[in-house]
Amino acid sequence: MTSVTCQRYFEREIQLSGDPLISVTRLASSGLHEDYAVYENQGQWSFASGALVEIWLDRSGACLRRGAETTLLPWDGAPLSQVRDLLARAPVAGWRAYGWAAFELAYAKDGDNSAIGDQRLLHLVVPHTEVRLQHGRALLRSADEKTLAAAAAVLLGETGASRWEPSPVNVRLDGAGDYKRAVELAVREIDAHKFQKVILSRVVPLEEGIDFVGTYVSGRRGNTPARSFLLHLGGIESAGFSPEIVIQVGRDGRVVSQPLAGTRALTQDPARNERLRAELLSDSKEVYEHAISVKTACDDLGAVCRPGSLSVEEFMAISERGTVQHLASRVAGQLAAGRHAWDAFAAAFPAVTASGVPRDAACASIRIHESKRGLYSGAVLTVDQDGSMDAALVLRAVYRQNGLTWLQAGAGIVGQSRPVREFEETCEKLDSVARFLVPASRAGRVSGPARTQHLPLCELIGEDA
Repeated sequence: MTSVTCQRYFEREIQLSGDPLISVTRLASSGLHEDYAVYENQGQWSFASGALVEIWLDRSGACLRRGAETTLLPWDGAPLSQVRDLLARAPVAGWRAYGWAAFELAYAKDGDNSAIGDQRLLHLVVPHTEVRLQHGRALLRSADEKTLAAAAAVLLGETGASRWEPSPVNVRLDGAGDYKRAVELAVREIDAHKFQKVILSRVVPLEEGIDFVGTYVSGRRGNTPARSFLLHLGGIESAGFSPEIVIQVGRDGRVVSQPLAGTRALTQDPARNERLRAELLSDSKEVYEHAISVKTACDDLGAVCRPGSLSVEEFMAISERGTVQHLASRVAGQLAAGRHAWDAFAAAFPAVTASGVPRDAACASIRIHESKRGLYSGAVLTVDQDGSMDAALVLRAVYRQNGLTWLQAGAGIVGQSRPVREFEETCEKLDSVARFLVPASRAGRVSGPARTQHLPLCELIGEDA
């Protein structure tokens, strides 16, 4: 960096009485900047747009760009430490960075970049303009007063009467045969003691264009996520309703992971839901799948937490997430001296509930059975200058990249898995989003079912992310 001048935000606080979901999506639609991110975290809604600083990671190394200035740290085998180093150089007072990590970061986070292509593995921005909404108040921050005033005008302006009509997609039409065969092969690999569990996913490409803002509003109203997000950032668009976090790190070093594994449908019939819940809690396959996920989460955090601080604060509770109910646990600890949020993220990524046990062997199987995942089962995250981090697991989302749009969901395969049930589980998860898709060409009026096309994921994402 040739300049060390510290950028300070202009700030303004205003009172808001409306729905924060509508407020953040109005900001997303306002055109303040082309790239933006919306992130919902336990009652706080954040909107970030533009970039004072951009940081990204690919096989060549970590790069920081600020205006016309670029700093490149060539790949040295410690990529996340390089990202942390570049963030520490961000000349912005009180920054919060927003961004995403692709699933393939898992293959390279420990320094070996031989299993990745030219795709971007991680993309972060310290935004030009940011709005944080909580408890009826909005804190606005911007690098210039004009944009600050424009953001305030969006929030304080007339709300209008936007209406988005979902057009559900039937995710059960085809793809069953290929997925069931993949499950059968994975069970054979498990029987051969190659691994204990693997999450295999399937893709439902969408032929019709999607209104991502409308889909986010519709889907958020129909889901009960742990986190939600709406992205147009770093070449990727996505709207999602994450059922769990990868990791949460507080400014005091407290670390939390919340693995979800074990699934049944959540319907409109309370009596049926109770029967399915009882079945879930007593199903040996589901309980085993969950237990080994919790054990792995404990091992992950144990590697970076202070000895004696780790505990399972909640075990095998039921978590309702949109169209499904899961077995859920919470593992927590305190970072050891000298450890930081990026260490915790590296230890927990990719989420065991999106990869498998043991991770390396499961990921090797995923590379065989699937094409490049990209954002699916990666993370959307925020990182603060005070050392805190919040990383949502990217599931239950719709994606657009390189002009193509798709849904994706997986199921945890263990030795007791049955292909028919695992396919149905993917459908139950896909419905969390597929029921709420708003076609771009039909936004604002009632529509018929959207059609789907079927392409390999490598064609959807392309080789250059």
